[in-house]
Amino acid sequence: MTLRLILASASPARTKLLTEAGIAHTVTVSDVDEDAVTAAHGSPSPYDTAQLLARAKAEAVAALPEARGALVIGCDSVFEFEGEAHGKPYEAQVARERIKRMSGSSGTLHTGHWLVDTREMNDGGSGAAAGAVASAEVHFMPLDDAEIEAYIATGEPLNCAGSFTIDGRGGAFIRKVDGDPHAVVGLSVSTLRELLRAAEVSITDVWQ
Repeated sequence: MTLRLILASASPARTKLLTEAGIAHTVTVSDVDEDAVTAAHGSPSPYDTAQLLARAKAEAVAALPEARGALVIGCDSVFEFEGEAHGKPYEAQVARERIKRMSGSSGTLHTGHWLVDTREMNDGGSGAAAGAVASAEVHFMPLDDAEIEAYIATGEPLNCAGSFTIDGRGGAFIRKVDGDPHAVVGLSVSTLRELLRAAEVSITDVWQ
């Protein structure tokens, strides 16, 4: 039976990363209410929030009829800065305030992963459901006000966890990354490899 991998995420960066890594996949976006998921668990840490949301997305897509017989990977990223969880800012003023605080400083990007194997056992399925969080510390260059305003004007930081991307214009403002750089993009390929192994699948089996 041909292996199918479904990415339960609308993130263009994640699907681009998988494509560039030679991993065949399709995309199905979940309709998970992220605020409701986190509220149901009280006040989870940024690390736990990333895992909770990744699991919720993967399980929601895995329950769909079109996902039957596939491996489903859900991901979610949360930026932790000074003990606070920073998701997508959506608004320019929120992004502005965050970026000014982050300028010349550092924070940790947590990317949660959750894999669900929906294959039947007689088709080689393991029934595995497993997750892991990949984290990386991101160090920012000092930014001046003109750079911050120009960056916000591009719209790029408004829909990104932490108000930045490493694989776009925001990469110019990142001095270094300690940890898995793919985690900062939003999906750790090495973590995916380990989760696939838990489902008794080699990552080479999903190469294009």
